[in-house]
Amino acid sequence: MLRVTFYEDSRHRLSSFVAEGHTELAEHGEDIVCAAISAILQAARLGLEQHAAAKLAVRQQSGDMDLTIAPEEREREDVRAILSTALLACTAIAGQYPDAVTVRRETESPIGQ
Repeated sequence: MLRVTFYEDSRHRLSSFVAEGHTELAEHGEDIVCAAISAILQAARLGLEQHAAAKLAVRQQSGDMDLTIAPEEREREDVRAILSTALLACTAIAGQYPDAVTVRRETESPIGQ
């Protein structure tokens, strides 16, 4: 199961996302659903880094990615648009493959905001 969680801070702004696991619908490197979610999240990261030049903290390794936006960047329209689009796209894919992908939106704890 591929789990993607988008977090919002206490001001209800998208602040981070965590992706972990694999859909296991096909062999590694052949799984188009896993690749689609990965491409969306990679595009969001690139958009935030290269287009928006937002301050980020990122941890990434095979099957896992954590990305957090600095609090002072979360009100920016471009940052909000990139994160919201990633959430919408991942949610659409999860709707098509509910046994392989879950997408949640949660409020994060006050620690780390």
